Amino acid sequence: MTHGLYLYGILPEQLNGDRAVLDTLKGLDQQPIETKEFDGLTLLYSAAKQSKYLASRRNLLGHERVLETAMTAGYRNLLPLRFGLTVADWETVEAELFVPYQDVMRSLLSKLDGYREVSVKIFWEPESELQQMMLENKELANERDQYQGQAMGMDTVIKLGQAIESAMVQRRNAIVNEFRQKLSPLSIEQIENDVLSEAMIYNAAFLISWDTEELFAQYVEGLDAQFPDRLKIRYNNFTAPYNFAQLN
Repeated sequence: MTHGLYLYGILPEQLNGDRAVLDTLKGLDQQPIETKEFDGLTLLYSAAKQSKYLASRRNLLGHERVLETAMTAGYRNLLPLRFGLTVADWETVEAELFVPYQDVMRSLLSKLDGYREVSVKIFWEPESELQQMMLENKELANERDQYQGQAMGMDTVIKLGQAIESAMVQRRNAIVNEFRQKLSPLSIEQIENDVLSEAMIYNAAFLISWDTEELFAQYVEGLDAQFPDRLKIRYNNFTAPYNFAQLN
């Protein structure tokens, strides 16, 4: 039993990749990936075996695998759709996706042509950074030490806490600005997303030329070497361009 259609992404009408890869590719619930053209655009889809797909690791990875496999097979100019997008029939696809958004989709595909998304996430160890900051900031360390073992008033606690927090923010910003200054010129567009934990200090996506990824990776490695034993960097050099393909 099927529950309509599960949608993965949009391609230009002119498909320049390896069609044999799409013909053997499986999507969610091991359903074959198929294509359908609408007014000069091509939709990647499969039969939906569920009315609603839970955002489990298995399903999320399955969705991503379809998009990334297509891109690896040469379908580089791809507009990804969000996970879990199921529709009842083709009339719904046309009425709710292609009619209202086809001009936007064409514009986004034009922007993305020849470019890829990469992402950089930076993590540090807050406690270690705090200790190192105190070793380097003698004035602040002395101010903290003079109150050790004493009962501090609320004003003093707040003042000292704000001073330490400000120094840590400056320390973090110095690292982040170094990454911005080195990596931004290599991209045509950048998006900085929210950090997701106390240890994460930077979470950014970059839209770069397919031909410059190797150079971009070298810059990331160089930045890592600038901060030895201080940072953990997660560099994703291949992903569907979600950050730069927002329909709204």
